[in-house]
This record gives sequence, C-alpha cells and structure tokens, in this order.
Amino acid sequence: MSRGGLSVRTLVDESGRVVCEHCEVTASSLQRMRGLLGRKGLGENEGMLITRTSSVHTAFMAFPMDAVFLDKQLRVRKIVPAMRPWRAAWKRGCKSVLELAGGEAERAGIVVGSRLSWRDNQ
Repeated sequence: MSRGGLSVRTLVDESGRVVCEHCEVTASSLQRMRGLLGRKGLGENEGMLITRTSSVHTAFMAFPMDAVFLDKQLRVRKIVPAMRPWRAAWKRGCKSVLELAGGEAERAGIVVGSRLSWRDNQ
C-alpha cells in the first residue's frame, strides 16, 4: 500500500500485537527531510518511520510526538515521549526513528528493548 509516494506497512511487537497499523515508511531523502511537517497531527495507530537516521527534530511541528529510536534489527533503543515543537533528539547507533502521536508509544506498549517487525498490509 502507498500514501503520497510513501509505502504504508504495519509494525508489530514480539508478541504480534500491532504497535503502528498505518506506518508510512520514508524511502527518499526528500521524504525524510519533510517527515511530518505540515501535518496537524497523527491519529491513533498512525506513524512514520524515518529511515537512515539516528536523530529527529520537531522544528515547525504543530503537535507533540513520540520518537522511538530503532537499531538495524528494529530493536527499541530509546523512547522520547511527547517531544514538543522546537526540540531535537538522537541516539547513537540507531538506524531509524518511528514517529508517533504523543502518548502512542506508551499506549501501544512499546518499551526499550522490544523488537519490532513488519506485518505487510498487502
């Protein structure tokens, strides 16, 4: 499935529980730079995986977001809950960042050390 050129997939935890049903995955540099800019928010079970990065910022963002830092195996290495606009966060050694609406990481039961995986929507 795709949305605006972004592929949309489902992320689950080790028990198979859905943690982000509609996860938009960035593929290009332009998609990574744009990220969630211009959006008014994210709904429950919506998110964006920013690939090939170990940092994110919330400059020009209109809503708080959770940043979930993942390593190459999609293991959760750090969670920054409810990042307000004009903040930055990073985690050395991470390869991607899952961006969720503020509070969604906790609601979905995501914890440091969890391993996430893809369940294709197709």
